[in-house]
Amino acid sequence: MRKPKLVVTGFARHGKDTVCELLKEEHGFTFESSSHLAGFKVVYPALKHKYKYSSFEECYKDRVNHRQEWFELIKAYNTPDLARLGREIFQYYDIYCGLRNMNELETMIVEGLVDCIVWVDASLRKKPEPSTSITITRNDCDFVVDNNGSLEDLRVEVQKLVEKLI
Repeated sequence: MRKPKLVVTGFARHGKDTVCELLKEEHGFTFESSSHLAGFKVVYPALKHKYKYSSFEECYKDRVNHRQEWFELIKAYNTPDLARLGREIFQYYDIYCGLRNMNELETMIVEGLVDCIVWVDASLRKKPEPSTSITITRNDCDFVVDNNGSLEDLRVEVQKLVEKLI
């Protein structure tokens, strides 16, 4: 049986990668971060001289300081083919972690690439980010994972997600 294809999204530092790691470790899903894949292919080559990065790793660690720039560079990579990065990720992985562009998500839905959209919410302990760097909202998603508690609470939330998917 094929695992469902998931998009895991939400604001910066709300726990998307942690949710994906739990899905991987406890339920056998595979995932790739859009920031990691597009960062290596597109963002690092575009920004390495501007910010004097000595490596991709340095650029990747600094991404939180340049979210809108990363958003715009990934958007340009996916123009005019809005599902380009999604197809590249879903070719090898079950989860696309970190999608932030609603137009890209809508195109992937139309192309049948996505089975479920998951929002990770830590809004009681972390700030939201401006709509200039994420155009998907909580209301656009099929399932919300509450990440406002402990790691054990998050495990329970991830289990609820998996039960919904089955």
